[in-house]
Amino acid sequence: MSTKLNWIDEELEGLKDSGLYNRIRTLSSPQGAWLVVDGKRVLNFCSNNYLGLANHPKLVQAAKDAMDQFGVGPGAVRTIAGTMNLHLELEKRIAAFKGVESTITFQSGFTANLGTIPALVGKEDLIFSDELNHASIIDGCRLSGAKVVRYAHADPASLEAMIRENEGQYRRGLIVTDGVFSMDGDYPPLDKIAEIAEAYDLMLMVDDAHGEGVLGKGGRGIVDHFDLHGRVDVEVGTFSKAFGVMGGVVAGDARIIEWLHQRGRPFLFSSAVTVPDVAATIAAIDLLEESTELVDRLWSNAEMFKNGMKQLGFDTGKSMTPITPVMLGEAKLAREFSRRLYEEGVFAMALGFPTVPRGLARIRVMISAAQTPEDLEESLAAFAKVGQELGVIA
Repeated sequence: MSTKLNWIDEELEGLKDSGLYNRIRTLSSPQGAWLVVDGKRVLNFCSNNYLGLANHPKLVQAAKDAMDQFGVGPGAVRTIAGTMNLHLELEKRIAAFKGVESTITFQSGFTANLGTIPALVGKEDLIFSDELNHASIIDGCRLSGAKVVRYAHADPASLEAMIRENEGQYRRGLIVTDGVFSMDGDYPPLDKIAEIAEAYDLMLMVDDAHGEGVLGKGGRGIVDHFDLHGRVDVEVGTFSKAFGVMGGVVAGDARIIEWLHQRGRPFLFSSAVTVPDVAATIAAIDLLEESTELVDRLWSNAEMFKNGMKQLGFDTGKSMTPITPVMLGEAKLAREFSRRLYEEGVFAMALGFPTVPRGLARIRVMISAAQTPEDLEESLAAFAKVGQELGVIA
């Protein structure tokens, strides 16, 4: 019997022994405030469905109508026979929504980063990257072949020190940061970072996956939040979170978008975003342009939950957005806390090393506009009960 794959068995056992093995739960219901997870109805605190749009009737109907007209899949890459007028409409609409010159869509936010960073910089260049940037940024940086210099998280002084230290040692320079950091729910002082980028003539890129639909006027993102229109060269976004669909987008300077049409590898070598995803995303933009109600409700829910948790005595970290980490310290405690919450009807996953640093394990709570005040009160009661049982709060 062949032994060439025995190493996988050993690695998997190692993950299980260390508590790092991912046991994937199964949903048998639509996304929403409540889910059926592994057969149990639970309050949902895990999804990135910030505005409750993943099952919104208008998005579902838009997807159905588009499939009746265009079918399901595009059948080709964008540069051959995969560009439909629906794709162009979405790109025009998202550009207007975000107040940028131009946009280009990708299959996901992950592929948007993988396609964009290597198109902008290469082996002769240098990337200044926040030390807590998302995995897709890290992988995009690796693919580019450029030298990567990490600066202290959300720290403009550290960034500027790194730039000065490396002056004259590269052809082109790129600063890249997440807009909202998904583990802690904080965001960088993008206004100060933009000033540094301008002072040193560096390109500036922000991945606003968790900021679109959340920050800024009506969910227009972190660039709008800081009123930096025209001063951020590249905004990467995703439709898989607040928009409730699937797909990615790069927005910004028209010259960069034109270049990505020529050199963005996922755009060139993988089929276009599917018809229902495109149509549903356009419907999501319609809703956000019509009213700020969903965004306002999201922030109201976040305030209610955070205030309740603080009154109970929980540590919610340095969150500045609806992403609310409940800091517990050790991974074993976080896993037990998550298990007990599930038994109490609350689905909130534990995050430990290597997703977050050792000693900073937590329950990450994802607040949504779909939740009602009654849902939040029920969740607070569950957190109080479990927190007292496990000795986290008095």
